[in-house]
Amino acid sequence: MNWILLFIGGLFEVGFTTCLGKLKETSGNTALLWWAGFMICLTASMYLLYRASQTLPMGTAYAVWTGVGAIGTVLVGMVLFKEPAEFWRLFFLFTLIASIAGLKFVSN
Repeated sequence: MNWILLFIGGLFEVGFTTCLGKLKETSGNTALLWWAGFMICLTASMYLLYRASQTLPMGTAYAVWTGVGAIGTVLVGMVLFKEPAEFWRLFFLFTLIASIAGLKFVSN
């Protein structure tokens, strides 16, 4: 169950980084909505990391949480913000995925 919470927390991390990216493009009331989304996602992400770290090793939990967020943020950047999907970016993205899977495999 805590691995699921950790993964969902990582998805909320993607949410708050996406909100930050959208904040650069907006102003006025729209920017306030993106700020609200940022704060909600940030709070949810940190809370879920806290909950998962109650039973998982902190180093592993933090690495997986950050990795899920990084992978999701790179993918969102490629899709929403038209960032390049070059070979080396994808190569290192897949090595990050393999590392996260490895950490889960070797953790109790």
